[in-house]
Order: sequence, then structure tokens, then C-alpha cells
Amino acid sequence: MSIAIEKDKCVGCGLCTEACPGNLLKLREGKAHIRDVRDCWGCTACVKECPRQAIYYYLAADLGGSGGRLYAQNNEREIKWQMLWPDGSSDEIVTVKQEANKY
Repeated sequence: MSIAIEKDKCVGCGLCTEACPGNLLKLREGKAHIRDVRDCWGCTACVKECPRQAIYYYLAADLGGSGGRLYAQNNEREIKWQMLWPDGSSDEIVTVKQEANKY
């Protein structure tokens, strides 16, 4: 999978740049920019942090075929993952967050 940014949705908040453990994303001209998509770890941190759903993953051919996309909507209690398939249909998966053990 590889990430892509929809520049018209990006507001330049920088949350994705802070979330990326590989330091792959930078702000340039007020928008998020991918330095080299081949260096992406596929961790989905940037996708989950973007409040505008401006960052998505292209789905692998065996998952979504050509043009499939994976978006995330993150809030305090859950992450809603939306898969948009090449034929225009979509599916949604909800991941409920659990509180980490405090030791």
C-alpha cells in the first residue's frame, strides 16, 4: 500500500507530520507533502491523525483492485475505516479504542 494526499482537503495543520514515525511527511507551501512514498512504513499513523481525511492509502490489488482507497476518521473512542472500491461501492470497519494499562 502507498499513501497519497488530496491537496484540496489538506489544511496544513501538521498533525500528520508529527504522527509519522518515519519522518516521511513535511509541510510545504502550507500543505502536507510526501518526501518519498517508497519509504512509507505503512503504519497508518498519518491516515488516522488527519482530521480532514486528506490522506489515504491506495489498496493493494488483491484487496481493492486498481484505484481502491482506505480512509480513516479518528475520534476519542473509535477509528472508522472506510474502504472505497473502484466500482464506487464502499465498506466501513469500526475499531474501538481501548484504554492502555497504566503501570
